[in-house]
This record gives sequence, C-alpha cells and structure tokens, in this order.
Amino acid sequence: MLESCSAATDCGGGLYCGNCPVLGKNQPFCIRGQANIPTATINGLPFNKYTWLVTHNAFSIVDAPLLTGPQRITFYNQEDTVTNQLRNGVRGLMLDMYDFDNDIWLCHSLRGQCYNITAFQPAINTLREVEAFLSSNPTEIVTIILEDYVHTTKALTKLFADAGLDKYWYPVSKMPKKGEDWPTVTSMAQDNHRLLVFTSDSSKEVSEGIAYQWRYMVENEPGDPGVRQGSCPNRKESKALTSKSASLFLQNYFPTIPVQTEACKEHSTPLMDMVATCYKSAGNVMPNFLAVNFYMRSDGGGVFDALDRMNGQSLCGCASVTACQAGAPFGVCKNIEGRYTHARFTVYTVKQHCIGQHMIRVIFGEQVVKIEMYCSIQEVALFSC
Repeated sequence: MLESCSAATDCGGGLYCGNCPVLGKNQPFCIRGQANIPTATINGLPFNKYTWLVTHNAFSIVDAPLLTGPQRITFYNQEDTVTNQLRNGVRGLMLDMYDFDNDIWLCHSLRGQCYNITAFQPAINTLREVEAFLSSNPTEIVTIILEDYVHTTKALTKLFADAGLDKYWYPVSKMPKKGEDWPTVTSMAQDNHRLLVFTSDSSKEVSEGIAYQWRYMVENEPGDPGVRQGSCPNRKESKALTSKSASLFLQNYFPTIPVQTEACKEHSTPLMDMVATCYKSAGNVMPNFLAVNFYMRSDGGGVFDALDRMNGQSLCGCASVTACQAGAPFGVCKNIEGRYTHARFTVYTVKQHCIGQHMIRVIFGEQVVKIEMYCSIQEVALFSC
C-alpha cells in the first residue's frame, strides 16, 4: 500500500489506485480494496465471534441506472454493485424495501413512501445477486438487514423464494434468543443456513418468520451520533449495548449525510478510535458487524485493516487476523509484521517470542518516533495513534 500509481494494474492484488485529497493526498497511490475473510484463517467458531463488513444502503449506488424516468433525488452510499461488494469481502447488506409500482423495490426515501425520484430497482434484482454469490461460494454466510416498509401480506416471503434464497434461510426458530452463542460457521454451512435476514418490522417474525432485528442484536445510533468521538449511544429501538440478552452487536459508522470525498478521512484514524469507544461502551464486546458508507475509500488500509484488527483480537488474541494461526493457543501469534496505514504515519506490530507481549513501532517517514510495549492484547489490537 501507499506506493504511487497511475492505474489499477500498478497495484498488487486486493489493491486499487486512488487518492484522498481531503487529507492532502492528491497524488494517486495504492489503497486496499478487499477484506481478509476471517474464516479462511480461523474457522469453526460460533458465528457471533467474528466481525463482518456491512455496507450501509448497499443498493444506493452512485451512477445506478434510472429505471423510473425522472432524475433521482436522494443520497448515495456506495460506489459498486452488490456483486462486487460481496467479492470484496462484504458479508452484510443493509437494504431499504418498499411497496412500489405493484412490486417490492429498493428505495432511499423518506416517510415510509417510495417515489419515482427515490427508487433504485426491484429488490429481486439485488437478491438474485446474493443468490448467485451464495451458490458459487458454498461456505460463505451473508446477513441482510432490512429497513422494512413492505405492508403487502407475505410479500417478503414470496420475494425471497422467487429469488431462490429460501433454501439458504436461517430459521428464526433456531436463532439464539437469550444471548447464547450462535452455531459455528462450519455447522451453518453444513446445514446450508447461510442467509440471515433481519427486519425492522416486529410483526414479520410471527407472520413471515423473519427475525425482528433488535430481538437478536444490539446496535449503536446510526448517522452523526455514530461517528461522534468518545460516545457510542445505543439506537433507541435497541437494548443497551451492554445487554446480555442479544448475542450480536452492530456498529454503525457513517455520518447522516454521506459525502464520497470525506469517506477516506472517516476511514482513517477516527474509525479505529470509534471501534475502541464502542467496544468499551458494550462492556468490552467486539462488534460483529461494522456498517459503513463508501467502504473502499480510505487513506490506505481503511475498513479492511480495522476488520483485521477486530477479528485478530476476537479470534486469536493477536493484533491482526493475519497473525492468527489455526490450532494455536489463544494469544500465540505469527512472528510477522502487520502494517496499518493512517493519515500521518504507519503502525507496525511485531509479535515477540513471549506470549502476551507485543511491540508497536510508530514510523514517521523513515524515523522511528515511538516504541511501546504492551502486555495486553486488547491494548495492542485496538491501538490507535
């Protein structure tokens, strides 16, 4: 990362050529654009032990085709297709579904009503992208979180069946309801229960077997409160973040008004600061879902580095999931250097030869400006300068 480039072909695998003018980085450089899938390193743990990348309003894509005639008037939150999001390691999709034009559409709208100027496309189109991904990747698990404005009876049940997703459906009857661990990702794949769907409409759990979101997960406040440093309040519909009756934790990290050019700044140092804040607010519980806008934009490693660090702490007690070793005791990490890029410097973490002690070297240019030793993996995994 951070090497200068003029085209994507100048960058290595999983990188793309971009910049971050808002941080003074005007010249193009190689930026990370793909996640490390944590189950590829540490498999077989309960689903709620992992952290997954979620795209906020995954369907609200810049330059999406106009299908209803007039120019669309709404905010945009992402830049590439859902298919591409899934290929890049996104495993959760936030979708807003409405009754519209005698069908169910994805709309970024207001007051529970979809309009020509806020509509994107029939929801089945996006759900078919999800089906194609699950069909081609038989061990992957995808979560869909619905902002649900569909009032037609049984319409969502029919929609998911028509998209071919019913065969992957995780039954709500099997979901942990008292804060217990979820089944392992291995057993979920073996049972083909690889699609989790949550709705904001509590009535759908009884009428259609779709899990009511806040019965199973806690969530911090979305929008500006979710990016305000030093505070991580729970969403009003959610139980307290410290509640032990829900075993999933969704962290929202996106401003109320999305701005593409600001996202690379948002996904630099402030992101890990907010992860640390929400981690503490939840009683030292790591979020299972990290929801963001414009997920690929950063000043180097962005949300992908954040996910590596979150999964590293949770899964193996290491500073990054890339330091985890399958079958090794918790806290025994590879002797590798993990690189995390921030706006002003680069952080390196090196596992020492004794268990539980880690070193961080902060590099500014070519000069070592700070060396810190940590005996707590929590300190090093959530380290932020």
